[in-house]
Amino acid sequence: MARSTARSARAAGYCVVAFVRGVTLVVLVPMMMYSAVLCLVGVGLIVLPLELRLLRWLADSERDRLGRWAVTSTAPAGPHAGRRLMAVLLDPATGRDLRWAPGMMVAGTVLGLLGAALFLFPAAVLVLVCLWWLFPADEPVRLMLSVPIDGWGSAIYVGVPQFLLSVLLALFGPPLLARLEASVSRWLLAPSAATILAERVSTLDRTRMGAINAHGSELRRIERDLHDGTQARLVSLAMQLGLAERTLGSDPAAVGPLLARAREGAEEAMAELRDVLRSVYPPILADRGLTGAVSAVVARCPIPATVELGELGDLPAQVEVAVYFAITEALTNAAKHGHAASVSVALTRAGGKLRADITDDGQGGATEGHGTGLRGMRQRVEAVDGVLRVQSPPGGPTVITVECPCES
Repeated sequence: MARSTARSARAAGYCVVAFVRGVTLVVLVPMMMYSAVLCLVGVGLIVLPLELRLLRWLADSERDRLGRWAVTSTAPAGPHAGRRLMAVLLDPATGRDLRWAPGMMVAGTVLGLLGAALFLFPAAVLVLVCLWWLFPADEPVRLMLSVPIDGWGSAIYVGVPQFLLSVLLALFGPPLLARLEASVSRWLLAPSAATILAERVSTLDRTRMGAINAHGSELRRIERDLHDGTQARLVSLAMQLGLAERTLGSDPAAVGPLLARAREGAEEAMAELRDVLRSVYPPILADRGLTGAVSAVVARCPIPATVELGELGDLPAQVEVAVYFAITEALTNAAKHGHAASVSVALTRAGGKLRADITDDGQGGATEGHGTGLRGMRQRVEAVDGVLRVQSPPGGPTVITVECPCES
């Protein structure tokens, strides 16, 4: 009962927001029509883009809410590509916003008001039944069955069944109306199959270019590390061995220190080579899997860190690498740039997707424009068809979410 009541209360809140949004559109839609006419004299060219941006904000907030009651959600369209009227009208999502506005104006207002009223219906029935004596004798209280209530006996006889009926309506009516309103909004806001395909192609083009750039940057980094580190040490090793070979005939006693320095150089070169290989594919992933690798990274974190690991199962190697490096970079940023006192990592798998949430209590304000850390994380994640979201308001906390498809 308590769970049903809480669910009905959430649905009623959803309906209240839908009603407010519908009333807002009752005002906004005629204003946009009037502004469209004013475009003939030039004034609408300034006012209409502002109204369309307000409509986009309302539509995107509705898209954010759809996942709670609709079967499938719709991703927010985001801000318009430009500020001029033509740029706003050419935005592919503007047509869906304009299609949604009149539908929401009617469905949101009617269904939202009805859902909120049904949730409050039991309270109204109870108040009317208990306060029957305030009504004049010639105009007694009449509820749904039109039976007059003129005494406590008739109040109990008529009021109790109708109160129970109103409770049933309040428990099941608002969720049903909320789902209906959400379905209408999803149907009006959802892009067509051709639009989804075009957006998918555009996303693949962008992520492919990001993967190519990331791959090129990685190759240049490996080449630089090998050239400046390992190759230099191998050249030094060859020179020391050549010197030892020339000294062997004239001064055998001096060969020992040369060979010792050569051995140290060889060990340093192997250590640097292992570091380079570790940056390509960390051996700990092959040895312990993603859960063990993440646990090890969290244990080495310079600030207090906690980890929550779910059942991950078998994962593609490229997904493991992308998520591992994203978590590593996020922990480094939290300690180095975010000045966080603690950080938590949650790694779960559900619905064919691997999800990692990294949360720290640092100073926030992380953006991709500062440095290359977040940009590199996004390129790695998008290269495996994943999504990276960063929420980092000034003052914190910072929440980095990584979602990657992991179905084979």
